[in-house]
Amino acid sequence: MGFVIRWIFAFALLAATYNPTQWNFVRWSMGNYETSLSLTVLFGLVLLVGYIIYLRATLRSIGIFGMVLILAVVATLLWVMYDQGLISLDNPTLNTWIAIVALSVVLAVGLSWSIVRRKLSGQADVDDIDE
Repeated sequence: MGFVIRWIFAFALLAATYNPTQWNFVRWSMGNYETSLSLTVLFGLVLLVGYIIYLRATLRSIGIFGMVLILAVVATLLWVMYDQGLISLDNPTLNTWIAIVALSVVLAVGLSWSIVRRKLSGQADVDDIDE
């Protein structure tokens, strides 16, 4: 259940930043930065904090190579689904949602990896000493 919660928050962070609907930070800020500059900066900083938390934890736990490897596994899974006719990549809106899901999986795995490794190996990370 912990992984699912981390994935939902990663998905929400990415979808709040950009998605194919009109309800995202990028489109809202482009339309309202002149009249609501302070809110635009505030929301942008809140999103930046979320990205820093996720990216820092992901880079510390699995690194760039791990991120690329997980993204490659997700991309290969999508390739298999496309080859089997389960998904079609003709719709740009669907492609954007697929990209958001793929990136959120990478971030969720990165945030969860230390917990998974500790359960599999029984070894605690240096950051886990005070638990």
